[in-house]
Amino acid sequence: MKASVKIFTILGIFFAIVAAAYGIVTGFYEPLGIEPAGFPALIALAGLGFLIAGALRAADKKSPRQPEDNLDAEVEDHAGVQGSFSPGSWAPLWTALGAGMCFLGVAAGWWIFAGGIIVAMYGVIMWVMEFSIGQHQH
Repeated sequence: MKASVKIFTILGIFFAIVAAAYGIVTGFYEPLGIEPAGFPALIALAGLGFLIAGALRAADKKSPRQPEDNLDAEVEDHAGVQGSFSPGSWAPLWTALGAGMCFLGVAAGWWIFAGGIIVAMYGVIMWVMEFSIGQHQH
């Protein structure tokens, strides 16, 4: 996890430097001052990099040493269960279809958005409940 902390810290520093340079350059060449879309976006990227680095640093302090932090570790040192996944789940498809309909509905019409909400709710409920009902129930 220490490598991830370093990567996101470096990304935060990089985007902070780019944001400062971008603000200076656009401040000289824009007629109304600093460009109002790109500069805040770059500041947000820098903040996001520092935020993720801080969260990973806090998680690293609470968790035991991970195999990826050991330079002499083997691949099988990190073997084990990575999660519990249903092999034939249709729920992600319904959820993604509902989300796509919602985004289309914002541009095309409220009735598509309403249908997307219904389809997305069906997908999310199915995804949450898939280990409680049917073939994979526990």
